[in-house]
Amino acid sequence: ICNCQLVDSIGMIKFKFLQLYYQVLNFGMIVSSALMIWKGLMVITGSESPIVVVLSGSMEPAFHRGDLLFLTNRVEDPIRVGEIVVFRIEGREIPIVHRVLKIHEKQNGHIKFLTKGDNNAVDDRGLYKQGQHWLEKKDVVGRARGFVPYIGIVTILMNDYPKFKYAVLFLLGLFVLVHRE
Repeated sequence: ICNCQLVDSIGMIKFKFLQLYYQVLNFGMIVSSALMIWKGLMVITGSESPIVVVLSGSMEPAFHRGDLLFLTNRVEDPIRVGEIVVFRIEGREIPIVHRVLKIHEKQNGHIKFLTKGDNNAVDDRGLYKQGQHWLEKKDVVGRARGFVPYIGIVTILMNDYPKFKYAVLFLLGLFVLVHRE
């Protein structure tokens, strides 16, 4: 009787180990699938960041804080006045979502442009790096092609409240480990 219980215990330990192994493997597949989807979107849209969250109210009423924007950045598409672009400024980590206000085209075809938030009183020259008065195409991360209202508020909450972020990540991790198929 004692030998049978030992064999059953060892079998149960192996089963639990295999179950944990498959759960970790499943979690790895979810993460790698998300990364592959993101990289695929980057290739399809031509944008280094095909999806962004509006972080401020500077574009109201067009976009509100927490709106999720879908971007494209095809090289062949010319930038137009009135178009909403997402751009990165040297020295700033977070990209900005604003509307193209003016375009300045040189004789050689080189285009520079000026932006402004719809809800701002003045143009963005005060946001650009010291001595920069215009943006160039290289500064553009993407152009807004569509949006889903307020769905990105979770991202804002996680950035504004780090404890909330850790709680969400903990609960997601716990769900993956506890969930059984």
